[in-house]
Amino acid sequence: MITPVRRALAVCALGAALAACTTQAPRAVRPAPAPTTTASPSTPPTLAPGPGGLTPVFRHGSRAHGRTVALTFDADMTADQGTRAAAGERFDNPGLITALRTLKVPATVFMTGRWAEEYPEQARAIGRDPLFEVANHSYSHYAFTDDCYGLPTVSGDRMREDVERAYAVFRTVGVPDAMPYFRFPGGCYDRRALKALTPAGVTAVQWDVVSGDAFATDAEAVSRQVLEGVRPGSVVVMHCTRSAAPTTERVVRTVVPELRERGFRFVRVSGLIGS
Repeated sequence: MITPVRRALAVCALGAALAACTTQAPRAVRPAPAPTTTASPSTPPTLAPGPGGLTPVFRHGSRAHGRTVALTFDADMTADQGTRAAAGERFDNPGLITALRTLKVPATVFMTGRWAEEYPEQARAIGRDPLFEVANHSYSHYAFTDDCYGLPTVSGDRMREDVERAYAVFRTVGVPDAMPYFRFPGGCYDRRALKALTPAGVTAVQWDVVSGDAFATDAEAVSRQVLEGVRPGSVVVMHCTRSAAPTTERVVRTVVPELRERGFRFVRVSGLIGS
């Protein structure tokens, strides 16, 4: 039988034990490790698949994360233009690349596989220059939809193959680490094209500023169009082909100092997607 005295002593003992627990110094707790990521620091940033798992489409970067802008240049050459190149037509533009280097402007060059075959030394030099990044503009520069600026079309069952063929050419000519970014020839795409390229794992890159340099002869007008259109996070589309865009080098030499004066910083497309 527990007497009132023993019960009181037991309660006191229990209270003392609890008090001792609450005043005991806590054990040191080792901080949790910092979270890690499975992606390598050198892995290019890409967008998650779009609705239904379709190839995602990127048009411009954040409007709120600083005054950044990406200049992009399409190195176009259609698969059937070899005879024109052999006859002396120039689809390259070394002066433009020199201007970008002189001005120290990072840029993304969307290159067709056929262009890289025609100018392998230039493709390799661009691809190995840390100022630039090479992205995919298809092998053939055939359109991925019908009725796209008069371009020949590639069939739906050949779209992925056309993209992967361009990457194979880049490797052959010595372009290391071409980016997983793809620009549709003519900028033309539809749901069928996005679905066809899903297995390729690329991010489709469009633009929000059309320079108007294609077939233009008035460098001032092109420069004005770029300067009026650029906003924070903009992607500007221009061309790296002398015969089709003869004013582009002069445009770059005009707009780069002006945009820098306005506080803009130039980045590659990967910089915009990564932010």
